[in-house]
Amino acid sequence: MKIICIGRNYREHIRELDNGEPDGEPLFFLKPDTALLRNNDTFWIPPFSNDVHYETELVIKINRTGKCVAEKFAHRYYDEVTLGIDFTARDIQRAAIAAGRPWEPAKGFDHSAAIAPRWISLASLEKPVGDLHFEMTLNGEVRQHGYTGEMIFPIDRIIAYVSQFMTLRMGDMIYTGTPAGVGPVKHGDVLEAWLEGEKLLDFDIK
Repeated sequence: MKIICIGRNYREHIRELDNGEPDGEPLFFLKPDTALLRNNDTFWIPPFSNDVHYETELVIKINRTGKCVAEKFAHRYYDEVTLGIDFTARDIQRAAIAAGRPWEPAKGFDHSAAIAPRWISLASLEKPVGDLHFEMTLNGEVRQHGYTGEMIFPIDRIIAYVSQFMTLRMGDMIYTGTPAGVGPVKHGDVLEAWLEGEKLLDFDIK
């Protein structure tokens, strides 16, 4: 099982981090399976970072094996979605970018990929995957609004692109990028998130 994460997929998020212009192709990186934080378990801030940020994302789950998937057929490779948090050690990421080094220490640490305990079928949502809204609050205050129609690279394009380089297998997860509003977490915070009005994430930060 792979955790594939898409970066720089919402223009306002690129602007808030002062990261220049959008890329011409999707940017993706991987997290190990040990990064998963399941069942709304508590997220413990790692001791090696002083600036861990939340990034709320729509997540899709691959439902069949695929390699070099044509974009027009990509919709066949997923039928469920949920929400996740891509926790990022921002201080370590900034240092890695400045030094031209990989992001893995900032992105792939244990429990850095929170995943909601429940998947929702697209059929039950009765909306296309490109027309979904999600929202995240920290201590009851809205911090992020996401609308999948604002993705720079829609999900079918992401699947087609990534599958050129690596085989997608059943159970692989794709975190599809975060909208604007990312920020730090601290001890005592409570993070909650909703997809189309349905609460999926609700856990403590310690």
